Amino acid sequence: MDSMTHPSWKKHIPLIQSGYARDVLLKTRALRKTRTIFPEDGKVFYALDILPFDHVRVVILGQDPYHGEGQAHGLAFSVPQGITAPPSLKNIFKEITADCACPETRSTDLSDWAEQGVLLLNASLTVEKGKPGSHKTLGWHLLTDQIISELSVKRKNLVFMLWGAHAQSKKNLIQPDNHLVLTAPHPSPLSAYRGFLGCRHFSKANGYLKTHGVSPVIWA
Repeated sequence: MDSMTHPSWKKHIPLIQSGYARDVLLKTRALRKTRTIFPEDGKVFYALDILPFDHVRVVILGQDPYHGEGQAHGLAFSVPQGITAPPSLKNIFKEITADCACPETRSTDLSDWAEQGVLLLNASLTVEKGKPGSHKTLGWHLLTDQIISELSVKRKNLVFMLWGAHAQSKKNLIQPDNHLVLTAPHPSPLSAYRGFLGCRHFSKANGYLKTHGVSPVIWA
């Protein structure tokens, strides 16, 4: 477990310190004996490995990892390079292009965002193949809620992007006076045209960061 996350998360997140996160991981390992679970074991905590706690600038919250073969790799909304962008990611790119006048073509692997301080966190860190929401009662939500809460309490001037009803249900974990909270419909094709497209969250995030003396994120 210690080798799967950056040490700073263990320092700041009590449920990692206590071994709770390890116990939930062990549950998924037991399930892998008879079921296909995404992402692969070594990528479950990738979002917390690639980005230290103190380097977070933006939080984008997803619900589940992708449940299709080869898609999930531990970062919300991201898929490995070479994998076709899922519909939600295509709409995210469409909004970035319109909002920031960025090129339309870019990598589907959002690791470069994470390296710039964007925490791409799913509420559930694992999922069973073909079964969205299958691990919502496994215990991950307690951990990821605490991550959001501890970032809100211990950091200042972060940007939280909450897309869709599930992400917005976490709004009460965030202290709005200390951070920028942006809400919009989910980028899924079922809801993107109800307000995600045109929300301008990416330029708003960069404007807020610059106002507080923080370098903007290069989105493309």
